[in-house]
Amino acid sequence: MGRDLAAAFPIAREVFGAVDETLKQHLSRLMFEGPPEELTLTANAQPALMAHSLAVLRVLESEGGFRLADRVALVAGHSLGEYAALCAAGAFDLATAARLLRMRGDAMQNAVAPGVGAMAALLGVEMAQAMAICERAARDPETEQLEVVEAANDNGGGQVVISGHRTAVERAVEIAKADGVKRAMILPVSAPFHCALMAPAADVMRQALGEATILAPLVPVVANVTAAKAIEPAEIRDLLVRQVTATVRWRESVAAMVAMGCDRFIEIGTGRVLTGLAKRNAPEAQAMACGTPADIEAVLRSLT
Repeated sequence: MGRDLAAAFPIAREVFGAVDETLKQHLSRLMFEGPPEELTLTANAQPALMAHSLAVLRVLESEGGFRLADRVALVAGHSLGEYAALCAAGAFDLATAARLLRMRGDAMQNAVAPGVGAMAALLGVEMAQAMAICERAARDPETEQLEVVEAANDNGGGQVVISGHRTAVERAVEIAKADGVKRAMILPVSAPFHCALMAPAADVMRQALGEATILAPLVPVVANVTAAKAIEPAEIRDLLVRQVTATVRWRESVAAMVAMGCDRFIEIGTGRVLTGLAKRNAPEAQAMACGTPADIEAVLRSLT
């Protein structure tokens, strides 16, 4: 992860080195060499994904001879990616983003005991149907007690991820299958993110964000919680706290950006998941992924 980028561009090495220094950890070595089971721990994965995104962005700016604010109308990031988007737009610096994401990862992992929570993907559903399934699954039929099961990610394109108590999520999967949903499957994740069970993590982040310096971004961010532009530091701080337990409204965020005139989306960092979602949610727009030296070359060609 990011090794080819670091080998090719000194400015990428600077980003990885700065994150290593902030966290007092050779995170870049873990990114480049593994082992995967250590890299994918939430406390490592969150700052690592951010570091890769910012390294790619800095290379794009350096090689293209422009600043993000000169060429980009809006930024957005999915879940932890919102921190990378805000850092890219100057709302906080790289060291602050790394520290916040390390705390966020630890807090989310520690919020729920292992095995208590789960997440599942429902494919071939719209948000209203997913919410109805969650409502039916929330009640334990044996005890009549209500458990947590909520929509965590409204990704669009018929994809909704749900999160909550494992037993309630498992009931939701069975209800979805009985209702003829195209596919419903438990996800291999370490905690039930973006649901009410993450309230202890939200408390941790409220304190951490309250102590962090946050500036008005040079480019407005489209926030996960509201699917609308945010530019005021106080609002951004509040939205990042709420984001820990709230639904990631990605489908609506893409629609909002299109409504504001965006016709090109560039996914910065690891993978191509958001590129695929952009193509499904905004088929009339152009979408490109940028995470490797070859990707950077292709994106720069497209911008000339």
